[in-house]
Amino acid sequence: MALPAPAPDSVALVTGASSGIGAEMARVLAARGHGVALVARREDRLRELAAEISSAHEVRAEVFACDLTDESARAGLVAAVATAALDVEVLVNNAGFSTSGPFAETDTEREIALVRTNVESYVALASEWLPAMVARGRGGILNVASTAAFQPMPHQATYAASKAFVLSFSDALNRELRGSGVSVTSLCPGPVRTEFVDASGLGEEANSVPGFLWSTAEDVAAAAIDGLDRGKRVVIPGAPNRVSALLGQVSPRSVLLPLLDRIHPSRK
Repeated sequence: MALPAPAPDSVALVTGASSGIGAEMARVLAARGHGVALVARREDRLRELAAEISSAHEVRAEVFACDLTDESARAGLVAAVATAALDVEVLVNNAGFSTSGPFAETDTEREIALVRTNVESYVALASEWLPAMVARGRGGILNVASTAAFQPMPHQATYAASKAFVLSFSDALNRELRGSGVSVTSLCPGPVRTEFVDASGLGEEANSVPGFLWSTAEDVAAAAIDGLDRGKRVVIPGAPNRVSALLGQVSPRSVLLPLLDRIHPSRK
């Protein structure tokens, strides 16, 4: 089992916990008896969630407001967790966002911020807390990727590349850690009905995505934590999304890329 038993001074630290999949994963972990450390930029939402979790499950729920794109803010997060004397035995790297549109027309700073959030923060936080997990002989890391990890995506070029990094990074760590008592799982959801869609700039255009591909944050979170607990390498919620991921891997790029270019919601 990848999830260690809950303990008074240990927590599952969840980034991007203020809404969507992150908030739901925090709820699932708390329901299993784990204290949680909630990380996101929006402190007011984190405090609301912490109060809800503490009341519903009688577990510790700590709040750490942090902009993970900022290296100094990440250092402050690490210091605050240490000051609170918390052992991070489960790390859920969930923070992330997407841009949408032709890369040549997108904002450079926004693209760089995406890489810092979706890639750099995952590496930085794993590097910070993984060694202690290995030393204890227990722990788990859940890195949130996407079905976008399985193929390039015109009009979401940087996002798909960032998720491909997360998947590759996680696969390698999963292998390195065999026999250590610590495992690393990638979560690769398809479209999920959360605030992420609007934040990516797709908005109403996302309605063109077939309904059978969509999942709820609750279902994705449950599948993710179950997969982490079972030590799975990759979790892809929903049979249609598993088929989509497979096709993304085996389809010739000469066929796949023109198709993805044509059907991307931003082209509607």
